[in-house]
Amino acid sequence: MADLHLHPALDHGITPETAGFAGGTLVCHCTDRPVKVAVDSQVLFNHACGCTKCWKPGGSIFSVVGVVPADKVRVLENGDKLRVVDPSALIQRHACTSCGVHMYGPVEREHAFKGLDFIHVELSQEAGWAPPGFAAFVSSAIEGGVAPDQMDEIRARIRQLGLEPYDCLSPALMDMLSTYAAEHARKTELAA
Repeated sequence: MADLHLHPALDHGITPETAGFAGGTLVCHCTDRPVKVAVDSQVLFNHACGCTKCWKPGGSIFSVVGVVPADKVRVLENGDKLRVVDPSALIQRHACTSCGVHMYGPVEREHAFKGLDFIHVELSQEAGWAPPGFAAFVSSAIEGGVAPDQMDEIRARIRQLGLEPYDCLSPALMDMLSTYAAEHARKTELAA
């Protein structure tokens, strides 16, 4: 497992959050005119993600991504460098056009996650963010180029870190999605 590079925030163990931590500034990787984004909230549902849409640091199998309320995110500097990676996607990932780093990703259409922005706390120099609490879309790492025969080792390392590997989101988030879907279906039936 020594050669397994899940993510820099995972490879050397997980750092616990600081009580009362209330946010920081995310900075892209540019040395000239870096994009800076203020986040005035602790991150929620922070997790390792194996999907192929989330931004990952070079050489990493997973991203580490969580959410914050959208009203707690403000672009501070060089927002002119930001563009949405895929306008058709649910998460409108705003990336720096120079270095490619995803700075924040709001969910703006009707969805259980509407009003949340996805962020990568590793882009902050401030310590105290909530650590990853689970791993999501683990099998999707295969779509990103990981050999299928490495998956048992990857899952073992994730569990060794104290995280549960899922091939979807965590049960709490899946319950939120299902609750939203059920409520939306009831409202549609009542409106009909």
